[in-house]
Amino acid sequence: MLNPPDKITDLADWIVRTATRSDSPELLLDGVCQILVRHGVPLWHVSVAVPTIDPQFRGAALHWWRDSTIKVETAAHGAETDEKFRHSPVFALQSQGVSFGRWMIESEEGCEIHPVLKGLRSQGGTEYAMFLVDFSPATSVSGTAISIATDRVGGFQDNDLDRFREIVPALGLAIYRQILLITATQSLDSYLGRMTGAKVLAGEIIRGQGQMIEAAILLADLSGFTTVTDREDAMDVVRWLNEHLEAIGDPVMENGGEILKFLGDGLLAVFPAAPRTSSRCEACEAAFSTAMEALRRNDAVNARRKRAGEPQLALDVALHFGEVVYGNVGTSRRLDFTVIGRAVNEVSRIEKLCDELGLHVVISDEFAKRCSQRLTSLGAFTLRGVESPRVLLTPE
Repeated sequence: MLNPPDKITDLADWIVRTATRSDSPELLLDGVCQILVRHGVPLWHVSVAVPTIDPQFRGAALHWWRDSTIKVETAAHGAETDEKFRHSPVFALQSQGVSFGRWMIESEEGCEIHPVLKGLRSQGGTEYAMFLVDFSPATSVSGTAISIATDRVGGFQDNDLDRFREIVPALGLAIYRQILLITATQSLDSYLGRMTGAKVLAGEIIRGQGQMIEAAILLADLSGFTTVTDREDAMDVVRWLNEHLEAIGDPVMENGGEILKFLGDGLLAVFPAAPRTSSRCEACEAAFSTAMEALRRNDAVNARRKRAGEPQLALDVALHFGEVVYGNVGTSRRLDFTVIGRAVNEVSRIEKLCDELGLHVVISDEFAKRCSQRLTSLGAFTLRGVESPRVLLTPE
């Protein structure tokens, strides 16, 4: 963080220069507020709210308090958040087509309409003001709402609001820059996975670019999905599938794996292996734990379905270990960051044997010799496209 300016008139320039060197909106907002307070602006509470592109959260807000640390608040998608927004000052200003509003909350102005103002008044607030800043309409991050409140008797003076208004464009631009980076990271995490998203954001985007890695590979597939799709309502099928994929995918992420892709009614995940310092391979142990937990959670989903009279889908999992190329494949303008190699083909062949063997987990010998779990040999099997028979195993 840059040294604070000596004059408040230099604050806008300080904001821009700081935002080019820091990716933390928390540090930026704290610096701005502390500088304004030192120059006599009676800030008590400042909030910056922005929409997000996140499958879990509609928006996020940074809350600065004069005598406390900055807190981050998220708002989940759903009817409750929508209803709360309709009673917010942001909605009121947008409905009126204006970008600024102020409420003398010590005299209860707006408190009956906006619960947030009533809450601030109960904590000692006297006046509240909000500035709306529009961003480019290119993304759903269409703007930010910057609100300030004071606990000074009589509220803000006009000069206080004028001082803050002067920095609003710079602060809005700075927050926009930082939020776009966070949003891009969130979006890549959601669609590619955290490890893969970080590589793309770091510039690994050239077709053919990749690296050889050793990894435990997990391939999961839901049995009977095609039959359910043919006879059930499509929207119900999507809802059911999401419940199953969550039961499978959450353990992958909890155990440090990376979901590379969803394969209709299943998924492919990898657990990159570090050089071993003992006979135990942490990647294989993590993949095995993931498989067991995914089966347990999928059984729980099926139990709920059975009670509701809905169709159940069994889960089959194949575990393998091998060397793969982890990188970009595709066309010049449409790429997929995935793993390619013989080991990927082999795990697909192994998974196909689950139905044939009547087992829900089938494990290769390459995986088994790196895993400390107790396993039972199923014998040697010839896999399509694989020269030598492969010994397969299953948990005891």
